[in-house]
Amino acid sequence: MNLVTLQTKPTLDFQDNLLYLEKLILQTPKESFILASELCLTLYAYDRLQEASICTNEAIKRLIELSKQRTIALTMTTKVDGKYFNTFYIFHKEKIIHKQSKIKLFTLNDENKYFTAGDEKEIKLFEIDGLKIGVLICFELRFIKYWQKLQGANIILIPAMWGAKRKDNYETLTKALAVANQCFVIASDSADETCAKGSAIISPFGDVTIDDNSEIISKNIDLKEIKLMRKYLDVGIK
Repeated sequence: MNLVTLQTKPTLDFQDNLLYLEKLILQTPKESFILASELCLTLYAYDRLQEASICTNEAIKRLIELSKQRTIALTMTTKVDGKYFNTFYIFHKEKIIHKQSKIKLFTLNDENKYFTAGDEKEIKLFEIDGLKIGVLICFELRFIKYWQKLQGANIILIPAMWGAKRKDNYETLTKALAVANQCFVIASDSADETCAKGSAIISPFGDVTIDDNSEIISKNIDLKEIKLMRKYLDVGIK
């Protein structure tokens, strides 16, 4: 199985960002499992949230088409009943398989003043072709109780816009999550100047594939590593 994390530097042009995301997706091998960084199409853009939500509606249509031969995951700005959410989507075989809105909004950048928090019940395992998948969006990574909710996952996805000053925190936590839950972790952080990069693919043993200078980071993995690790060091994860 080929896992891919995208590490892009978004511009202020939403359409350009969408076109560039499409270009990168098409550069990955077919059947890849791809994660892009948090709000990679629009950034936070607090003064353009309506425009960002319109961009999301267009992106959904195009990503559904692109997911015919790839699995694609990212967060986008959505609008529901006049409220804005930072919502994760995963596209697979031309369908939306799962979505969840960020529940732990980052107050240091005023996210809570512009976005509405999602429902904690949305943090749960879901399946794609028999694989158990879980998601934590950026700041949610810091809350150990959510790690426990995702026990048993085969793959955990971490889309983020994690600040550069806390780069070591991001890399430490994503690796620890993979080791603690004995699963693969795909971490995707923005390459914006203010962000940490640190995008990586991490194995159940804690081996890290990382390259801060690349936009596409990929790794062919063997899912048997999960069962082998859980058998080798049995900590009760099934």
